[in-house]
Amino acid sequence: MNFLGIDLGWQSGPSGLCCLDWRDGKLILLDLQRKETIADIIDWVDRSTPAGRSGAIAVDAPTLIPNQTGMRLPDRLTHKYFGKYHAGCYPANLNRPFAERIVQFGLSLEARGFNHAPEIKPQCLGRYQIEVFPHPATIQLFSLKRILKYKKGKLADRRAELTKLRDYILTVLPLLDPPLVIPADALPAIPTQGNALKALEDKLDSLICAYVAAHWWYWGAARNWVLGDLASGYIVVPMPRGERKGS
Repeated sequence: MNFLGIDLGWQSGPSGLCCLDWRDGKLILLDLQRKETIADIIDWVDRSTPAGRSGAIAVDAPTLIPNQTGMRLPDRLTHKYFGKYHAGCYPANLNRPFAERIVQFGLSLEARGFNHAPEIKPQCLGRYQIEVFPHPATIQLFSLKRILKYKKGKLADRRAELTKLRDYILTVLPLLDPPLVIPADALPAIPTQGNALKALEDKLDSLICAYVAAHWWYWGAARNWVLGDLASGYIVVPMPRGERKGS
């Protein structure tokens, strides 16, 4: 079973990509990179999880957009539950310039057998896709009091926040279930230049996406929230540790 994380470029630009493999009760990092075009991303998906192989794909983008205007239900719910952490998501509707690109991407995954899975029976083999949002995921997984602000601001501040994210990935995810086994040298060092920092940001976001895909497959509703539904759009977010079932 493979778990793919895709930090999708909503309108243009590179997308972060991560592939984790489920092996002997642990998650193993297989690939961490970026691709420029949708065609390249789809080719990477086909090579990472060929037809007939089970896998779950978590996409940081609204691949289901039923509303012509306004905000989707999951968008509103992120603001309700995570606004105080500065983790409300960007609103999506069909009038947005990114909508066609992202919806078509979700349909391309469906054509490959990756069906939307806002409900799942844990640890069953199959091909699934879900929408995720890294900021709320990191709040829950790492018990943060606010998001790590590595996307905007002064370069030095962004580097410091991205360093925290890298450290949490290396020190916290190996202790969770399912555990991610990842040597420190498997993750790039924090760069000093802005373009390189953005590239690493995309990659680490995709790693969080892939981990949430694995967490959803492993636990289902016992340790995850689903904000929304198939009709309205949905975002899967790990539960805070104090609410988890099945310990």
